[in-house]
Amino acid sequence: MITVVSGPAGSGKSTLAHALAERVGIPAIIRDEIKQGMVAATTPTRDGDYDDLNIPVLHTFFDVLTVLARSGVSAVAEAAFQDKLWRPNLLRVAEFAEIRIIHCTAPQQVLHNRIANRAEHDPHRRAHNDAGLLAEIAAGTRTIASFVPVNMDVGQLTVDTTDGYRPGLEAIAEFVGGPGSRGLI
Repeated sequence: MITVVSGPAGSGKSTLAHALAERVGIPAIIRDEIKQGMVAATTPTRDGDYDDLNIPVLHTFFDVLTVLARSGVSAVAEAAFQDKLWRPNLLRVAEFAEIRIIHCTAPQQVLHNRIANRAEHDPHRRAHNDAGLLAEIAAGTRTIASFVPVNMDVGQLTVDTTDGYRPGLEAIAEFVGGPGSRGLI
């Protein structure tokens, strides 16, 4: 079972992915953490832009998921990828694992506040363009409506992360551990 946690930037994906993985007892594979690991292993760029790592990170992320799925390892996979990147890459993973998708959502102002907070307080975020995200949100070019969620014919659940989780973590864990999950929980 590969459980995908998706949604726009600031929607609480990483926090939920970690909590869910801990609750269910499986690894969490977080796209931004892979990128942060690549940044730590490279020479810093003059302008602090690490966008040249995005394609290697994309390939590494899905290579890891494919290896885990082929080996029969269940995992929670989290990234802000939209449908055009998630779906074609997940089709490869789906050859070896059942896929479930969790869509995280929260109001636009909550997304903005979360991105601003992490940009200010998380030194590991240097690998990501949070300032650019904030500028796009302020300009109205990046909105919840502009995010295209992954769309596959698999079990899907929407989780509002505005204040905790709705539905709650127990219900989310049950979604992951439901029929066909080989008894994850």
